[in-house]
Amino acid sequence: RFVSIMCFHTKQTKNAIELENRFKAKIKDVDQFTPSGHINGFDFPKTPIITNTDTTNIQLCNWGLIPHWATSTWDRTYTLNAKIETLTEKRSYKDIVQNRCLVLVNGFYEWQQVGKNKLKYDIGIGDQLFALAGLYDTFNGEQTYTIVTTEALGIMKDIHNIKLRMPYALQSNAAMQAWLGGDLPDPFYQFSSIPPVSVQGSLF
Repeated sequence: RFVSIMCFHTKQTKNAIELENRFKAKIKDVDQFTPSGHINGFDFPKTPIITNTDTTNIQLCNWGLIPHWATSTWDRTYTLNAKIETLTEKRSYKDIVQNRCLVLVNGFYEWQQVGKNKLKYDIGIGDQLFALAGLYDTFNGEQTYTIVTTEALGIMKDIHNIKLRMPYALQSNAAMQAWLGGDLPDPFYQFSSIPPVSVQGSLF
């Protein structure tokens, strides 16, 4: 599966106490919480998020949004990401644009096209915790989420040089609160990047 379309690979390597201290919230089901150096969206994993209806708790929810109106055969690969520009147009998102959440990470991975090769970059904010803007929905009592993306800015224009997209990142508490409150704060884009961690001739 070609992974260089948007944001499908993240990381969250901090422990529970670090996460709770940074976001001033308690992890629900902390016994199920596991840090990970590489979270693959195509596995539809449970990762930590904070929703706008429960800001004092960090919930573990599946990445890959299932709309409340979906059937059991819904393909979540199409709702791992949502473009900020078309949230109010796409059926999967247009009636949940106020279902805001923060996806808690300390980095994400992206690939740069160089000739026939793709270089994998580890991108973050100096290994600090931050959030990616997300939307969530509830299907059969289970909450799932999608990561919102926007046009590439800063170094992301050079790294993500084919599709020119990046996750809608939020660094400051004010930006996070604004997103949860229904506003559109400016996305953070002054990322730091670890030089390519691997070179691949082709991607799965």
